[in-house]
Amino acid sequence: MHAEERQQAILRRVREAGSMRVTDFAAELGVSVVTVRKDVEVLAERGLLARVHGGAMLPEDWAETAAVTAAPAAARATSAAPGTDTGAGAGSGAGPGRGRPLVLGLIVPSSAYYYPEVIKGAREAADALGVRLTLAVSTYDVDTEKAQAARMVADGVDGLLLAPSAADGKPGGQWYEELGVPVVLIERRPEQQASAAEHVGTDHGYGARLAVRHLLDTGRRRIALVMRGGTPTAPWIKKGYRAAMEEAGPEVAEHALFLDLAEFGAGDAVYEEVMAAFVEAVREGRVDAALVHPDHEAMVLLQRLRAASLAVPGDVALVSYDDEVASLADLPLSAVAPSKHEVGVTGVELLVRRLREPGRPRRRIAILPELRVRASSEA
Repeated sequence: MHAEERQQAILRRVREAGSMRVTDFAAELGVSVVTVRKDVEVLAERGLLARVHGGAMLPEDWAETAAVTAAPAAARATSAAPGTDTGAGAGSGAGPGRGRPLVLGLIVPSSAYYYPEVIKGAREAADALGVRLTLAVSTYDVDTEKAQAARMVADGVDGLLLAPSAADGKPGGQWYEELGVPVVLIERRPEQQASAAEHVGTDHGYGARLAVRHLLDTGRRRIALVMRGGTPTAPWIKKGYRAAMEEAGPEVAEHALFLDLAEFGAGDAVYEEVMAAFVEAVREGRVDAALVHPDHEAMVLLQRLRAASLAVPGDVALVSYDDEVASLADLPLSAVAPSKHEVGVTGVELLVRRLREPGRPRRRIAILPELRVRASSEA
């Protein structure tokens, strides 16, 4: 069994059972304990698992356990030397007027795709600043998200880092402004102009521009955008793509083509129609490059093109957006890579500063992604 297969098996076991013992799973697979332990370390580094003594847990389960066990320790530290300086001052993460370390809540929609690096960055920043971080995963369900936030506030968190599942203007839009604690949005931005919410996220419009400019530099002129239009990232990618095509001049802009995969999957009639339309456009010479979001759709497209005897990058160059799995494709895919780790770090730093300096001006921070050029779009 290859490392990737073992790691997927470990993830399945932990998600099904809630936890896993390294020794038991090693015996089940017929491999060494050291091998399974290394796999767990790799998954933990990616934020997909939390390592515990002798095994692994889901990050959200680990966070809840850590919150329960850390509270008595914090209470003992505070009561052991009343009236003395325990190091929990403004410089060490003390809660405003509470004599204890700050506690931040982090709610993300997924712990498996895109957000593991955000989680990892947030944890590292929290550790560096001497604050405690608790995690919850909403699985893109607004009601779950609201309940998690309410529970965290009731449990005494000082502030929240939140990636809301519902866009502003839709039911449940800016409910987080009524929580009574400071909130920093992660990879989201308030669409209502009157909102004073702070946020930190990737400049996805810049990322789309970066991809189009790269394809133009390689001599491509008929550049399409293929993506799932319903993702939170999609509107900004589309806006950046259109702007970059317009900036390139009318001879490029007139060939702009947007294909929306919507929420459909392989086998669905609409999905298959969109995929077939793209392949046919390449065959007819109407498309010679594409920006594709997310990664796994770019990988599907690569296979469809090969099945149609069309060459990448010979007949069409591809750049994917997210860079979660793009490098693992049979032909490594060029990709726009959001700085997810930096988003997590910056979100924690922004919220901690807000808590320590309540009167400072509010900020909204955009972090630029980078382009990683691989075989699918080389000149």
